[in-house]
Amino acid sequence: MGKPLDELSVTNFYKTIGMNNTLYNPLNRFDKSVIAPTEIDTYFRHELIQGYVHDMEAAMENGVGGHAGIFSNAMDIAKMMQMYLQKGNYGGIQYFSEDTFNTFNTSWFYAEGNRRGLGFDKPQISGAGPTCGCVSMSSFGHTGFTGTIAWADPASDIIYVFLSNRTYPDSNLPNALSKENIREDIQRVIQEAIID
Repeated sequence: MGKPLDELSVTNFYKTIGMNNTLYNPLNRFDKSVIAPTEIDTYFRHELIQGYVHDMEAAMENGVGGHAGIFSNAMDIAKMMQMYLQKGNYGGIQYFSEDTFNTFNTSWFYAEGNRRGLGFDKPQISGAGPTCGCVSMSSFGHTGFTGTIAWADPASDIIYVFLSNRTYPDSNLPNALSKENIREDIQRVIQEAIID
């Protein structure tokens, strides 16, 4: 007890799952040259943001927030998504119960038009949304402000991780990644290639 979130998450979660490239404040471990820049910030920090959390609140918390600040790579995120697909179990360790997973993956207000679960985003109910529209309603994931997506579909056992940086050089520019449905189109190609 009494340890900060960044230490607790690495010791009790990332390390045991084998997520060796997932951490807060990556400049403490990695050279800046291996980390993509996030933004040329002209409004808050007035510098190039590279290797430090983009989110302003987490930045004011020394880069460690419960909602932002974690850096990773696609392989580590895929491991985490696999653990979620296995309802909390990975490598013989039960990190949380199946009931906990099911609670966080349920769209409790679906009938009222809210697709989101407690802990995950869910496929759109109709029209455009975070997915290609070709995944099951049991699928779940997360999209990030910088343009990332991590999505898992229990019906097909497909995990999709797309890491991008739509905020570079300027997060205030139009979000072409979203407007052009690039993440969704890639997800559709993957789904069709594996399922068909």
